[in-house]
Amino acid sequence: MDDDLLAQYRQEAAAAMAVEANRRIAETSNPIEDEILRETSLLGMEELVPALLARLGPVRAALDGHGGGIAVTSCDVLDEGLDLVLDLTGACLSCGAAPGTLQGVKDDLEADNEISKVSFSASLLDTFDELGREFILSYGKVDFV
Repeated sequence: MDDDLLAQYRQEAAAAMAVEANRRIAETSNPIEDEILRETSLLGMEELVPALLARLGPVRAALDGHGGGIAVTSCDVLDEGLDLVLDLTGACLSCGAAPGTLQGVKDDLEADNEISKVSFSASLLDTFDELGREFILSYGKVDFV
């Protein structure tokens, strides 16, 4: 019974967070432009960041709302899709939630069929304190190169 109740609360909280995230994204983006970017192939695109942001889910609300963003450090075109190395920008560099943000960005982008792998710049590790660095290296499900 307790597990069922916990699962129900978890589901309700996730639904409420998704509604709030979508509301915040709508306030800071153009849904028509985002839809066009999502439908446009990433292959051969010169400016990837807007198209990548359009492909993000709720984590985009955190990026937009906290004055952060992403930058493409490198992009290799492989047979199986793009191999991206990203960096965080702006306020995200000093945010304690950055490990969760990295995981959200990776998960959302790797769900796109044109993206095979998302890694992050190793220089990001220098922006974390020792505890944050240790945490993300031990428990984060992201790679640094």
